[in-house]
Amino acid sequence: MMRHVYVAVLALAVVAPLAAQTPKGWKMRVDRSTAASDPDAAGSISFVTMGSGFQATNPQAAVYWNPANTVAGTYTLKGTFTLLKPSGHTNYYGLVFGGSDLEGPQQKYLYFMVGQNGTWLIKRRDGDATTENVSGKESNEAVKKPDDSGKSINALEVRAGADKIEYVVNGTVVHTTPKSGATAKTDGIYGIRINHRLEVQVDGLTVSK
Repeated sequence: MMRHVYVAVLALAVVAPLAAQTPKGWKMRVDRSTAASDPDAAGSISFVTMGSGFQATNPQAAVYWNPANTVAGTYTLKGTFTLLKPSGHTNYYGLVFGGSDLEGPQQKYLYFMVGQNGTWLIKRRDGDATTENVSGKESNEAVKKPDDSGKSINALEVRAGADKIEYVVNGTVVHTTPKSGATAKTDGIYGIRINHRLEVQVDGLTVSK
């Protein structure tokens, strides 16, 4: 598993050039690769409003969120992800939920993502140094792979219930976890994560009770 160093850039966001591009109210946290065998691409991250959603061009991996976007209790989080430019190998992108302290060293969040090879992945971050696979890299026919043009569209959902969480791709429940243990905390900030060497359009990022 590729190891990363998480670098908080938010303190500089007010004066950094990227701040002018970032949608109002949104923040990001860059996740730089330290693996010589899987380096980041050259260039800077671009995260901009595009149509009714957002477009992320990620030479490096990043988490994006608006601190105003929080939810608690039972809810459904949705987002439609159009992969515009796949990478030379499989990288993942998708939903972040249950987030807290995203700007600090005690960052915590869960993330449900899909990859261009038709797999999905659920992970948990607990502080700068710790990530945990909740369920890793499972194939499912519901996950759309890129077509001949290199594009694919996957609608992701996280359905946080009273005692379980359902993970949904294009209307199909691909996995369920109990609301306990590694996936006990679903209250908090929600957003998106795009790994490195990807270009992704995100539409319809919404939450409903």
